[in-house]
Amino acid sequence: MVSTGTCIVVGASSGIGAALARRLALAGRKVAMLARRESELRAQTVAINDVLGREAAFAFTHDAADLEAAEPTFARIEQELGTVDEVHYLAGVMPDVAIDEFDLDKDRLQVEVNMLGCIAWGNAAARRFLERKAGCFVGVSSVAQDRGRVGRPVYNASKAGMDTYLEALRNRLWRHGVQVTTIRMGQVLTPMTAGLGLEGKAITADRAAELIVKARDAKKTIAYTPWKWRPIMWAIRNVPSFVFRKLSI
Repeated sequence: MVSTGTCIVVGASSGIGAALARRLALAGRKVAMLARRESELRAQTVAINDVLGREAAFAFTHDAADLEAAEPTFARIEQELGTVDEVHYLAGVMPDVAIDEFDLDKDRLQVEVNMLGCIAWGNAAARRFLERKAGCFVGVSSVAQDRGRVGRPVYNASKAGMDTYLEALRNRLWRHGVQVTTIRMGQVLTPMTAGLGLEGKAITADRAAELIVKARDAKKTIAYTPWKWRPIMWAIRNVPSFVFRKLSI
């Protein structure tokens, strides 16, 4: 994608978000990197700028659960860095949840960050992109959204809500020249998945970032990432409910 506008990456202090911001900056883009962990975020921007030998990555401390802050933060970024034409929403939380645990605080945080945060940033972007008849919004969801699993009920639900919102946003905006891409991400080695035993099974954060950029450039509506998850999730979606409920996945 050839553009001179500014990119926003929400959830950029580590993992896929940091890798994506680095790729965007190396491609010549100006990148506003957002995350709540200020020290980690600033370390990422410094590392990117040191490699490039110029200032291309800019840190904006932001908690994705602070929904009311999305609109003024968007406005501040445009005031300081210029017109934004691309937003990537990667903020997400996945706390450990025991099989007999029902914790509303954990549930609320997942809904706020994974779904409502995406809605807040999607709405802020949509208002601007609709007026300009151009722009791209990429939301990184998860293959977990395809079924309600016993292990993380609200994580699955929050990603399903995010996914449905992105579809509706796309259906509103496509006729006005605005791209909305949903990334249904599979297993990735990140700090969030540490300890889950994914070594040798999952892709790296940098590979995930590469595939996100490819899906954006191809103007995909929905992209299972990596592609192998499309047939896997097709099979899982088609397992009858009375069978699926007996599974431990």
